[in-house]
Amino acid sequence: ENSTACPVNATICDGTSCVLPEDNFNQTLSVVLSTVLTIMLALVMFSMGCNVELKNFLGHIKRPWGIFVGFLCQFGIMPLTAFLLSLAFNILPIQAVVVLIMGCCPGGTASNVIAYWVDGDMDLSISMTTCSTLLAMGMMPLCLFIYTKMWTDSDAIVLPYDSIGLSLVALVIPVSFGIFVNHKWPSKAKLILKVGSIVGAVLIVLIAVVGGILYKGSWIISPKLWIIGTIFPAAGYTLGFFLARVAGLSWHRCRTVSLETGMQNTQLCSTIVQLSFTPEQLELMFTFPLIYSIFQLLFALLILGGYRLYRRHRVKTKTDVEKTQQKEDSKSCAKINGGFISDEMK
Repeated sequence: ENSTACPVNATICDGTSCVLPEDNFNQTLSVVLSTVLTIMLALVMFSMGCNVELKNFLGHIKRPWGIFVGFLCQFGIMPLTAFLLSLAFNILPIQAVVVLIMGCCPGGTASNVIAYWVDGDMDLSISMTTCSTLLAMGMMPLCLFIYTKMWTDSDAIVLPYDSIGLSLVALVIPVSFGIFVNHKWPSKAKLILKVGSIVGAVLIVLIAVVGGILYKGSWIISPKLWIIGTIFPAAGYTLGFFLARVAGLSWHRCRTVSLETGMQNTQLCSTIVQLSFTPEQLELMFTFPLIYSIFQLLFALLILGGYRLYRRHRVKTKTDVEKTQQKEDSKSCAKINGGFISDEMK
């Protein structure tokens, strides 16, 4: 009778009252996805490094105005936006903390792939990601101390410095190899870059889809967090772009700063959350990084699609103008030289 009333994997059964073993599916899946993501992104970052010239990269380090603007966006705009959204929607303290953790995280490496596809400044993009990950060692504790005081004790949040260091290593080493390949074998670097950019784009979409489908309970979350997860990345992209433009950066660098601001290291946020809170607390907040990841990707793809349409229209318009000018020049030359005008020129 008990076998029909209780699940097969129940450890203790008493009629319809059952005790089930702890379900570690989400934790196991998180470890697997993080491992696969780290390895694959390292390969993608190697290909992205093949588009970086050492001279330009060092130029950004020596004259770090673009990096400084990105720093203000990453550790100024994003934490403040997270704080204001948490206040505006009056969410639970534990939920406000996870939103703030997301806002204090450094930029994610996915931004480098999208920056490539929108013709951004790859040297600036990679230098910003590297610097934000390095500076996160000190800026994350500072920002969390400032913004989380009204909700929790900042000492309760465990920062995984080993994960931050691993993210930095997984970024710096592959990019360094890519820069070396680009310096020694430019023709091979271009081929690697084309393959890597496509693989990177597919990988970003695949991870988001797989994570969204497989994470148990990923869609069972407060509607307010859904709304914040939608608004937050869009606000990051928009505010990052406008601040970069106000700072006088060129258009392609504004696109780069925008992507670096809105695209956060969601894997790092998930790790911090799992290390810092109890299983009961995780039920209220665990899937917010996943929601943010999905919407930051969605908005990034919209930006990419919009930019591609704009570029196609602009190139087409410029081509039409050039053809019109050529026809007018041909007509004037024909009149001056006494020649005839063909039907194509009329």
